[in-house]
Amino acid sequence: MRDDILLKEITDIRRHIHMNPEMGFEEYETSKYIKEYLLKLGIEVIEGIAKTGIIGVIKGKKGNSSVAVRADMDCLEVKEENDLAYCSKIPGLMHACGHDGHVASLLGLAYTIVNSKMSLDNSVILIFQPAEEGPGGAEVILKSKVLDKFNIKAVLSMHIYPEIEQGKIGCCIGPITARNGEIDIHVKGKSGHGALPHTGIDSVIAASQVIQAVQTVISRKIDPRENAVITLGKIYGGEARNILAGKVTLEGTIRAFSKDVYSTIKDSINMFCDGLAKANDCTIETEIRDMYPEVKNDARLFDMLIKAAGEENVEVVKPLMISEDFSYYREIAPQLFFLLGSRNEDEGFTHPLHNSKFNFDERILLNAIDIFSSILEMLDKE
Repeated sequence: MRDDILLKEITDIRRHIHMNPEMGFEEYETSKYIKEYLLKLGIEVIEGIAKTGIIGVIKGKKGNSSVAVRADMDCLEVKEENDLAYCSKIPGLMHACGHDGHVASLLGLAYTIVNSKMSLDNSVILIFQPAEEGPGGAEVILKSKVLDKFNIKAVLSMHIYPEIEQGKIGCCIGPITARNGEIDIHVKGKSGHGALPHTGIDSVIAASQVIQAVQTVISRKIDPRENAVITLGKIYGGEARNILAGKVTLEGTIRAFSKDVYSTIKDSINMFCDGLAKANDCTIETEIRDMYPEVKNDARLFDMLIKAAGEENVEVVKPLMISEDFSYYREIAPQLFFLLGSRNEDEGFTHPLHNSKFNFDERILLNAIDIFSSILEMLDKE
């Protein structure tokens, strides 16, 4: 009976959020909906955090310390291609990364704590975060200092994940997502006629050497026992087929599981580009923007996850090269981030994240709520 009532509650929430997607830092209606729901439960609300963020505070009996649980709220610029009664009503926008389910699970956790009268010593801080997809709402929330007063001892979160079977959980100790950065490399030579190449400086030739050199960073500068990847996914420049290009721009990304490896990659790219600029008598400017750090799971919290979900239901996964701004919360407390399996071949829930046909069975959210509830109780006994 409890599951039936809760399932209807979170299904209604999820489908409402799904029909009304909003982009990062623009989640005004989502934020309003969350606020009204929390107030209806009698939960204290702090609003206007990171523009559209909402904090719910469920006060514990002692109130000396807190546990935070976070859900992201933003959608993607994707045109939904599902044939559902609850499809996105906003053209060109869709919850194609499961954030509607994340919000529903966190509100479902709030509903469970209040209606089951869970008696907790620790306060529970519910973080409804904007802009996970970029430019990074977590960092903005932390910079606001709103969480500093709660003496947070752990921060929990999850992500719906269609590569893992429904009913299963994916997790590991240590890094579970990668640190990442964006690279822009501007190669500036001298334009000239193709019939007189000696009068110009060919940026295309120099750029091709940069591409080759950058791709040797991983194979020759990084310990092969480490995992990292450089992707140069965009190249553009030149004006005509018979004119030496005066400028070529390369754009790409860096991903690694440690700060040291990431720093080595950055330094090596800069070193190679400096050398190639001299060799080609051109100018090469590099800009590397640090994005999200790695999410790093705490071993103690991982053990609690095993107990909460059941060892037979937890797959110890290899770290993912994707990035997640949940990583920033590690600055305030140990963190746990797990993958909530949603793949169901029989029901057709097989499409990947960010796909226009992504969908999932809302029953998986009950699993997340149960896990969060169990870990909250375990942390309460410490």
